[in-house]
Amino acid sequence: MKISRVSLGVVLAVLLVMVGLTAGLWLAFRPQPVFLEGEIEATEIDVAAKVSGRVEMVAVKLGQTVTRGELLYTLESPELQAKLIQAEGAKAAAGAMSRKADTGARVEEIRAAEQQWLRAKAAADLATVTFERVERLHRDGVVPRQRRDEAAAQARASTAAAASARAVFDMATAGARVEDRDAAAGIAAQAGGAVSEVEAYLAETRIKAPHAGEVGSLLIDTGEIAPAGFPVITLVDLDDVWVVFQIREDQLAGIGIGTELTGRVPALGDREVKFKVDYLAALGAFATWRATSASAGFDLKTFEIRARPVEATAGLRPGMSVIVPWGRR
Repeated sequence: MKISRVSLGVVLAVLLVMVGLTAGLWLAFRPQPVFLEGEIEATEIDVAAKVSGRVEMVAVKLGQTVTRGELLYTLESPELQAKLIQAEGAKAAAGAMSRKADTGARVEEIRAAEQQWLRAKAAADLATVTFERVERLHRDGVVPRQRRDEAAAQARASTAAAASARAVFDMATAGARVEDRDAAAGIAAQAGGAVSEVEAYLAETRIKAPHAGEVGSLLIDTGEIAPAGFPVITLVDLDDVWVVFQIREDQLAGIGIGTELTGRVPALGDREVKFKVDYLAALGAFATWRATSASAGFDLKTFEIRARPVEATAGLRPGMSVIVPWGRR
């Protein structure tokens, strides 16, 4: 009886050991679940001014939601104000020159030129008549040839002077040349463009939101110098979010453009959200080494994929994790 009990205990012990070994081997070699872990990202808009200046006023706060066109901050730039005054002065001067070219000579100048022409014409007429008289007296032998030649020269000179005076009168009447008027108009247009340019720069001292979003970063305070082109405010568009996964190529099978993935978001109380893949990297970004046997191995490339929520999901913010079950291995 005692021997039977000992034999039974040994058998039970052996069975327990065998069950334990079997369970251990099963747990060690059973297929492990695979999870894809991604991170939420969103569109970010860096806001910067085209001009530098001292910050006069900041109209927003960190975390504030703004709409497109809403004022973010203003800059103070006395240099631009001075340039505007210079440009406006140059525009006024160029405009006056253009108007002068279009208007031509003043009425008084035209009248004076006309009187000069009439006086020269009268002198030429008198010189011509005098020459004709001297010419007749010369033919009759009363006046010597020298006197006749002097009268002829005086008549020609007076006629030329009258023609010159008439040309001055005609030029005063006609006004400036077409080329001069065009040149004056071009200078006026150039000056107007300079004013518009400075005004455009002045408009850039009032920085407005180029897109609706939430103020994600704010790197300026009132009184500081804001450099031109430096992004001092970042807006985050929480309506345009997606999840980014970095997936090894041995886990990539079955994933393509349009593939739907259901993942849970721990930050939202493990809420399940459905995503659709809309981007798959054409090239692997980096490699993860993994041995295929004790004596050989190869590098597994990692590919980036992006997936957007199928439906709008409130509460998704950049940096949140998304966990997607993806089979077993």
